This record gives sequence, structure tokens and C-alpha cells, in this order.
Amino acid sequence: MWDYLALEQLHFQKIFIELPGHGQSALTDDSDQPSLNFYANEVQEVLSYLKIKKFSIVGHSLGAYVALILKEHNLGCQKVVLLNSNFWADSEQKKKDRLRVAEIAYKAKKVFINEAIPNLFGQVELFQNEIEALKEEAMKINPESIAYAALAMRQREDYTQKIAQNPSDFFIIHGDLDRLVTTEFLLKQTNSLFREKSENQLFIIKEAGHMAHIEASIEVMEILKLLLIKR
Repeated sequence: MWDYLALEQLHFQKIFIELPGHGQSALTDDSDQPSLNFYANEVQEVLSYLKIKKFSIVGHSLGAYVALILKEHNLGCQKVVLLNSNFWADSEQKKKDRLRVAEIAYKAKKVFINEAIPNLFGQVELFQNEIEALKEEAMKINPESIAYAALAMRQREDYTQKIAQNPSDFFIIHGDLDRLVTTEFLLKQTNSLFREKSENQLFIIKEAGHMAHIEASIEVMEILKLLLIKR
């Protein structure tokens, strides 16, 4: 997914994590309770293996939920960039939606993918090739992995108060056309957190939906350079 961004412009070590159940990485958690902590522990194992003590994380959607856990438990985690993601717990309606996703993944994975992926884009008609490529990639993910991710996100914790303790380490990049979280709701949730430095921590990208790294790759890169390159 990161191929859409010119990340070579960031002149430092970059590590790309394939979460369990995605791509070629097997879902190895056989517990009865799907958990984002499992993903976070797997990422931490990679960091420990590579002997990385200080790092920042850019997480997209599910990846940002995992990043929040790493930030909480690893003192070496410096900045967290939530790319098309958020930090609060699911509403009751959202929890019901997650259950529905898990059920549909088993019954009709292809139908789910064909409906879900276009809905991630703010202007579907402009990204038909990218959408078809994403559908093809998503079809490689087995139903168990899709269901696991949905159920794990359903149980996620609210990080509002934890971010409030040190808000300067957190940044949000949001697509104004994101159907999963409206800009209005996001501004309401972040108002008390980023009151003084909102222009440097919350970035709203016009004409982009939930896939801002594809829909507005140049703008996302400029923001990442601003946030991650030491000045």
C-alpha cells in the first residue's frame, strides 16, 4: 500500500510491517478473543529483532490502532501519525457493523470486498484502476483474517485520555470525504486535544476519502516530511 507514496524522500530507515493475516503473513493467533494487542506484540517482536529502540509510526486505519498500543507500551515510540484513522472506541452501532463484516466475510467475501473498497474513496470514478488493484489484493486475504481484524477493532480501547496527557506526540491526517469518519465528528473529538496547535497536528485533505495516501499522495508526502524530518 505504501508504493503510492514517494517515501524515498524521507532519508532515514523505513520499515514496512505486514500485519498477521495480510499479504503473505499468516494469522497465527488461535485464541478465542481477537485482539489488537496481538498485532501490536507481533510488530514489537520485529522492532526487538531489529534492535530498534527509537522510532515513529505512520499507521493507516487499522495500522494506526496498533500504533496507539505500541506508543502506550514502548517508551521508544516518539511520534504517531494516524493516517485516515482515529483514537476513540467504537460506538454501539459501529460494533454491530463490525460483527456484520465478520459474518459477511465468511458468507460472501467477494461481495463484501466489491462493496467495501470503492466506498473507501471520496471520488470513486477517478480511481477505478487503483480500486480494481486493491480488490485483487484483498481477495488474497482469507475470511478468517478479515473477520479477526473486524472483531479485534470492535474491542479497541478509547485513547482520548491517554493522548490528552501528551498530545504533542500525535498527528492526524484525514480525508475530508472520508465516509467512515466525517470531518465534523473528527473536529469535535479533537477540539479539546489539539486546541493550541491544531494546524500542526490535524491535517484535513480536501477531495480525499479514506485512502488519502492514494487519492492525495503528493499532499500526504508533504505532510509526512513536515512531521518526520528533523528540522
